Amino acid sequence: MANPGYGKRSVPDQHRRTAHDFAHLPPREAAIAGYVDRLPDGSDISVKTLAKQLPYGQCALRTALNNLQRTGHLRRGREHLAESGSRRWITRSWWSRTARDDDWWAAFTRGDVPEPEQTPDRARPTRSRAHILLAALGRTAPALSLSQADCAALAPLLTEWFARGATDEYVRQALTSGLPSPVHHPAALLRKRLTDKLPPEPAPAAPARPPLRILECAKCGVPGRPEALAGGTCGACRGERAPSSPHTPVPPSEVRSRVAEIRGAMNGRRSATAQR
Repeated sequence: MANPGYGKRSVPDQHRRTAHDFAHLPPREAAIAGYVDRLPDGSDISVKTLAKQLPYGQCALRTALNNLQRTGHLRRGREHLAESGSRRWITRSWWSRTARDDDWWAAFTRGDVPEPEQTPDRARPTRSRAHILLAALGRTAPALSLSQADCAALAPLLTEWFARGATDEYVRQALTSGLPSPVHHPAALLRKRLTDKLPPEPAPAAPARPPLRILECAKCGVPGRPEALAGGTCGACRGERAPSSPHTPVPPSEVRSRVAEIRGAMNGRRSATAQR
């Protein structure tokens, strides 16, 4: 495994794993891609580490990873987590079992690809948080002892309190303070309090900003705009010429002529000042 925050990082919205995921790749690239795909997130997939586990040298692995980047399975770059409050950029190696084109990777860099939701745990408690709190009210206030059926009926009302940010202590204080004496119907009293004292809805939170991401060229490693990295490589590595400057250069003869005019004008001003 790599250091925390580094290593392999799977992208969202991938197809399920099959035996033919990398059949379109050459044998070497397919073998390396199959090995990387089965590694858990956070695994070190650097060339040096892979060379210790796979029967390929570092040069062959570097070439194969570059090929996987060109075919859309891998992208390497940097990411700055906005919520971290730090200016440090983290090196990332994003992996996709499904081959992606340049437009998809550009959208992912901008944060336009939704992140996957966390899968809920299969093992859930038999009783909800609201049910447990209601059942325990009788320990704090014996007059509010409830039956199993009462707790199940009132739990949905209390769940709305938790959805609005209420804490357990806040709920207990609101339900047990200022009780009448005697309490004839605990369930009816709690139902009325859960309805009348329902906290206000919190203000809507500002939408979370996507993390800042920059992709790097597969060959030279220079960061660049995602739309300029066709197949994971920049224009310079693809042999493309830089765009010409919109300004036409001034010929040397015209430059010398302009310099002579400026010097003549300055000398004329100096002569006029001396005559005065």
